[in-house]
Amino acid sequence: MAFRRQVKNFVKNYSDAEIKVREATSNDPWGPSSSLMLDISDLTFNTVSLSEIMNMLWQRLNDHGKNWRHVYKSLTLMDYLIKNGSKKVIQHCREGYHNLQTLKDFQHIDEAGKDQGPFMLLHKARFHSFGPRGHYAK
Repeated sequence: MAFRRQVKNFVKNYSDAEIKVREATSNDPWGPSSSLMLDISDLTFNTVSLSEIMNMLWQRLNDHGKNWRHVYKSLTLMDYLIKNGSKKVIQHCREGYHNLQTLKDFQHIDEAGKDQGPFMLLHKARFHSFGPRGHYAK
């Protein structure tokens, strides 16, 4: 873990669950490890940890610009948690669906000149079922 991230985790007094989400959704050019995502999904069965995890995910989803990987990896982690975590993750996703709607305008040109926005839209499409007409909307 990067030294700067460790310092920020300490200064902001992040919980173990929040630190794991920050690590899984970091700007590092590789994806979150399956063991880390499994650890986080196990934590969703604890009410306090679930709240911390989802709050951090919503925060990361609101990042933009150079932090586009935070957004992409948050969607990856959220998808994993829906499939492998507590059923309450689905409830949190329904309640926070408006946060996903903001991604429709996501745009970022990376260092290689590639627009990362379309990748967010493809990833976001998986969560359409949480919208007002989706099968998780009930």
